[in-house]
Formats: sequence, C-alpha cells, structure tokens
Amino acid sequence: MTLDEFKDKHYGVEGTKERDDLDNGYENFKLGSLLHEARLKKGMTQAELAEKVGTTKSYISKIENNIKEVRLSTLQKIVKIGLGGQLDLSIHL
Repeated sequence: MTLDEFKDKHYGVEGTKERDDLDNGYENFKLGSLLHEARLKKGMTQAELAEKVGTTKSYISKIENNIKEVRLSTLQKIVKIGLGGQLDLSIHL
C-alpha cells in the first residue's frame, strides 16, 4: 500500500476535512523540522537565533515544535537575517 492509498483509506481522499487537516499538519511539522535542522547546521541555539531576529527563544521553540504557526514575513526574516539563508517557495498544481 502506498502512502497516498493509506491516507485515502484512513483519512479520506484529498479535499475531505480529515485529509486536509492531516496534510496541513504535516506541512507545519515539516517547516519546523527544516528550521530546526538549518539552525543546528549554523551551530546556533534557539536563543541566539531569536536574538538575531528580535524575537524570543520561546517563539523559535514553538515554531520548531509545531506549536505555533509562523507568518510568512517572520519566516523570511528568520531565514534571511537569522540564518543567512534564502527562502524558496513554490506552488505545485
């Protein structure tokens, strides 16, 4: 069984509420994980990253742990100013 078949069977097909909630939750989790990995690659603590972007360690932790959603403008600031990176977004239809 493929991952999509599993999700169809247990959460419904794309477009149903349960499936959309699952997929959206995964995207938020993935974003937090990507930020966490990037921060570690830079050898930074959450407190150091927070100080660079003018926020709190708690806020960075909440983003990394999928407790708090992050605004796009804030995400750009974290990536560009805090991590010295570039944020690339794409839309797939």
